[in-house]
Amino acid sequence: MLRVLSILIFLLAPSGVFAAQAPTRFISDDVFTYIHGGPGTEFRIIGSVEAGQPITLLDKTEGDFTQIIDHKGREGWILTSLVSDQPSFRERFPEMEAQLKQANEQLNNITQNTDNTEESLTLSNEKVTELKAALAKVIKERDEVKSQVEQAANNQRYEMWQQGGLIAGIGALIGILLVYLPRPQSRKKSRWM
Repeated sequence: MLRVLSILIFLLAPSGVFAAQAPTRFISDDVFTYIHGGPGTEFRIIGSVEAGQPITLLDKTEGDFTQIIDHKGREGWILTSLVSDQPSFRERFPEMEAQLKQANEQLNNITQNTDNTEESLTLSNEKVTELKAALAKVIKERDEVKSQVEQAANNQRYEMWQQGGLIAGIGALIGILLVYLPRPQSRKKSRWM
């Protein structure tokens, strides 16, 4: 009894109740198609669906036609070959446009950061060049001062040797002179006695 009741409900229930569970499909982007009242071109045309419009697929297919509910809620039949499971360009275009805008913004940010980085790099390279020049100048001055200090130390040693030699020469001359100077004669002790 329960089976009979459920079959009756299924048969008597409007097809719109079950349409909410049916998968969403789309009309191919490159067509404009008519919705027919039955599964064939001999049935009357009840409307049309523009390319890219979403449709709800019902579980009925006969020959080359499939039963659908269009975006306006009309139930009818269209050629199965015109149904696509991919969202249409019309549906995808706003999303793709938003992604493109976001990618352009990211590219602009990267370009701006690259420009800032290049400018910073140029300034850093100029500063490095200035610092290298200053370092070279300081090293040159250090080497000159070091050379002057070494020269002064050498001159001081030379003067010390010169003075030492002069003192030694004068001492030797005095020693020679003292040897040849006449000695005073010593007095005889007996003379005073």
